[in-house]
Amino acid sequence: MQTGALTDTLVLGASMQDFFEHGLNDAVFGASLYANIFLAGATLLLLMWLGRNVKDPRSQLIIVSVMGISAVSIASYSGLASGLTLSILEMPEGHGMEGATTVLETSDGAVEEDGTMVLWGRYLTWTFSTPFILLALGLIAGSNITKIFTAIIFDIGIMVTGLAAALTTSSHLMRWWWYALSCVYFLVVVYILLVEWPEDAKAAGTYEIFNTLKWLTIVTWFGYAIFWALGNEGLAIFETAVVTSWGYSILDIVSKYALSIIIVVWVRDNVDIVSGGAEYGATSDAIPADD
Repeated sequence: MQTGALTDTLVLGASMQDFFEHGLNDAVFGASLYANIFLAGATLLLLMWLGRNVKDPRSQLIIVSVMGISAVSIASYSGLASGLTLSILEMPEGHGMEGATTVLETSDGAVEEDGTMVLWGRYLTWTFSTPFILLALGLIAGSNITKIFTAIIFDIGIMVTGLAAALTTSSHLMRWWWYALSCVYFLVVVYILLVEWPEDAKAAGTYEIFNTLKWLTIVTWFGYAIFWALGNEGLAIFETAVVTSWGYSILDIVSKYALSIIIVVWVRDNVDIVSGGAEYGATSDAIPADD
């Protein structure tokens, strides 16, 4: 019986409850999800406490931006842990996981399904959380709204095409086409981070902290791209979803929670610098000094 392209590739035998129970029964896999829910929640509370006395509007905007990162992560990782945003996909001909099977540990015993597990909910996390990272970095650099908007638009393009790469099962080549397109969008963001915003940060007097945040972001974001290529969605050098999940989780911890804490601590201690820009976002009454 013909059931259509979607159900030919998306295994429907594994229910949401099966995925949820697998996360509870497979301690290593489940820890990669539940650890992030805890850390995102703890980070959000810490950021609220650190920024509680900041009154400057622009400084508050930066703090709220990075708080949004943790808020999105809590919701997204909850979706993964509940089984809502997990699927088992049968990979196309030529893929390293072609013909693979996945065993889910459920309360009724092991359930084996054809295909490999794809945690596509992560792409939702990145689509909604990484723009907050770039907004905060752009504001710290003292950049203008056009550059910030450009970075965010191409950033969303990275994540949407990455999701397409993860979910495409019609063609192995098309998976890599989506991946290559995602990398092109990524290079646009890298250009802004490496070329445009450093000059803005020098003018704003925030170059030192921006340089730290810039490299932390670039290195970890390259890590995501490399890990996709090596993991079960790409070349399948790392075949298990557990390894892929932990790789992304560790990158999330560094690129989101650690980055957020660094940003809020710096903003809290440097409100006069953040609010005293001569152009975009200036919120203080200070008069910029002549060169």
